Amino acid sequence: MNILIVDDETDVEILFRQKFRKEIKSGMMTLSFAFSGQEALDFLGQDNPPLVVYVFSDINMPGMTGLELLKKIKERYPQINVSMISAYGDSENYEKAIDSGAKEFFTKPIDFDFLKNEIQDLMAKHKSIKQ
Repeated sequence: MNILIVDDETDVEILFRQKFRKEIKSGMMTLSFAFSGQEALDFLGQDNPPLVVYVFSDINMPGMTGLELLKKIKERYPQINVSMISAYGDSENYEKAIDSGAKEFFTKPIDFDFLKNEIQDLMAKHKSIKQ
């Protein structure tokens, strides 16, 4: 299962690769990274349909915000699950994200145990759909 992480802070790549080391090594998942909303859309547009099953995006990014990216992904690729992350757990961003189709909303620091459970649920659903 391919997961796309979108965040303008490049050090998140190291963090995610460390937290999902076992899953990556076992071949259960592949992590891809985009460091802007536009880079994420370009990545998703490379394959038709996109090979990504789950997008995990920061909300506060320069240029295209995560909420703008969420809307574009849901318009173009409604089958892709998207979760949002923000340093601020405010109800306005939460409501905008959920109303725009986000599967989940995380606040920093990320609860990686909860995120792993989310991903395992998606993997189980994705596997049952393919069979």
